[in-house]
Amino acid sequence: MFGKILIANRGEIACRVIRTARRLGVRTVAVYSDADARALHVEMADEAVHIGASPVGESYLRGDKIIAAALATSAQAIHPGYGFLSENPDFVDQVVAAGLVFIGPSAASIRAMGLKDAAKRLMEKAGVPVVPGYHGEAQEIVLLASKAREIGYPVLIKARAGGGGKGMRRVDHPDDFSEALSSARREAKAAFGDDRVLVEKYVDKPRHIEVQVFGDNFGDAVHLYERDCSAQRRHQKVIEEAPAPGMTPALRKAMTDAAVKAAKAINYSGAGTIEFIVDASQGLKPDGFWFMEMNTRLQVEHPVTEMVTGVDLVEWQLRVASGEKLPKAQDEIALVGHAFEARLYAEDAAKGFLPATGTLHHLKFPDAAPEGAAMRIETGVRAGDAISPFYDPMIAKLVVHARDRAAALAALGDALARTEVAGSTVNTAFLAALAADADFAAGDVDTGLIGRHQETLTEVPAPSDETIAAAALAATDAGAPSAAGDPWSALSGYAHFHTLGRRTRLRHGEENILARVSARPDGRFQVALEAPHDAINSHDLRNLPRSARWPGHVTVFEGAVGYTFAVPDPLAKADVAGAASGSLRAPMPGLVKLVRAAAGDAVIKGQPLLILEAMKMEHTIAAPHDGVIAEIAAEGAQVSDGTVLVRFAEDGQG
Repeated sequence: MFGKILIANRGEIACRVIRTARRLGVRTVAVYSDADARALHVEMADEAVHIGASPVGESYLRGDKIIAAALATSAQAIHPGYGFLSENPDFVDQVVAAGLVFIGPSAASIRAMGLKDAAKRLMEKAGVPVVPGYHGEAQEIVLLASKAREIGYPVLIKARAGGGGKGMRRVDHPDDFSEALSSARREAKAAFGDDRVLVEKYVDKPRHIEVQVFGDNFGDAVHLYERDCSAQRRHQKVIEEAPAPGMTPALRKAMTDAAVKAAKAINYSGAGTIEFIVDASQGLKPDGFWFMEMNTRLQVEHPVTEMVTGVDLVEWQLRVASGEKLPKAQDEIALVGHAFEARLYAEDAAKGFLPATGTLHHLKFPDAAPEGAAMRIETGVRAGDAISPFYDPMIAKLVVHARDRAAALAALGDALARTEVAGSTVNTAFLAALAADADFAAGDVDTGLIGRHQETLTEVPAPSDETIAAAALAATDAGAPSAAGDPWSALSGYAHFHTLGRRTRLRHGEENILARVSARPDGRFQVALEAPHDAINSHDLRNLPRSARWPGHVTVFEGAVGYTFAVPDPLAKADVAGAASGSLRAPMPGLVKLVRAAAGDAVIKGQPLLILEAMKMEHTIAAPHDGVIAEIAAEGAQVSDGTVLVRFAEDGQG
């Protein structure tokens, strides 16, 4: 076993690797950028080395700096985590050339599976079923459009490099092919540095089922059963589970046999995932699945496999990379119970899952799982940490395990309802709504489920009067602990001649709310709200919803929903910078990738005006109403959250 390893990653996966390494007595070295100088993974590691500025191209993608840090700290091996350099074969070659061990597959294996088109040709030769489509080298638009017609619409354009849904577009009609191809290529180029694509038949009711495989350097390979990752938005996974609901013994055998065959075809060593697309339109059948791609690394969702098999996949990675054989044979790996993982992100589900930023002023996870269930929280942040625009906005992964799917799903819902985040927009309510969705609960899930139910899943009811009252009480510090040793402060409802009261203003969305909080001698409170709300009488603080006060705001938690109220400072000058309705502002920090209109153009509501690239994804910014453009941002401009992108002319002006 290694004595010391360097982790070429950040966030929750770096923390995850450190925990296993510490248990095995392996010392760890963290690397960090400017933005991560005080990050949790830096604090947890035995040593830490600064490798550059915040942008990934100046830090976490700098293989030379990472290798230099490993050599300087006498680390013997490098664990890549996932993302960044984890599937870069050139980096693997550089690691080996430096006399270090790469904790993962060989460069040859990564190259064999790194490009989707080449991988599918290889799998066809190995006898693994692949999706009908065009996987060739030619990239002329005329040829690709012709192949799409041959395959038959709908088709899926996919970047041949990378993953995560980037560079992927569904096309339903030939007239839309050219625009979709251009968009997919731009996004692929930005994310992976490669704009080449492949075109495949779109499966009408597809399920995304993947098989965890593991190989060693002695020619052995095993599977650790399957995961279902069909619950996706914008081709990115949201909730994963193991085993797949509705899986039949015949399909499981066919898929796992194919997965092991694929791993052995490239002499695979380490943790890997074979991803399949499954046609669920007529139930799960052994002849209804096809190879999509192989991820030659540890997956984000690996904890669900660990929960149902009892295997620590990071430990296996370290053991195999250090020269040991696989710790278990195939017949020793059992499948027990059911597990779910929910990805908690800083994002606005109601606004098309736009990534969000902010400081996590309040962050609280459940202390324990319900009786009969197990839970683990995978995170790389703490209260007070910032979600920056430089990296993936994941806050945590909530992972639960129970005896069966129903019990595990109930445990997941409970965990989400007891999770509290304030300071950034998060997707907790959306995750809870998805977990409670009737089709999802029944296991009737496919990759289009979220899209079909998106309006319902992202709808958040307006706060009740009781919720507003709770916010008013929190905003006025009603019921807060009194100063120690001060008998007068302890009398919260005492006043000489009249009931003690305080007025406060709250803002929720576009609504301004005036509340008057009155303290009673019995320690209870009355909250009077202006119309159209009702007065809330005599609240016992013990029965109020949970709340968190943070600078200028209060967040009230009702189950998995967090209602955030701004608490304006009455002494501060009103902020009118964003009050004008004649401008359109950036919903997040990003790069203006493409501008589709110019000053002087008359536009209609819903017309695409520009494309903003953020988190390496493209977001279309459309006109919120009819009007004439007075000014519009320039292509290539780097903008911050709230920057004016489009300014509309006033009526009668050009």
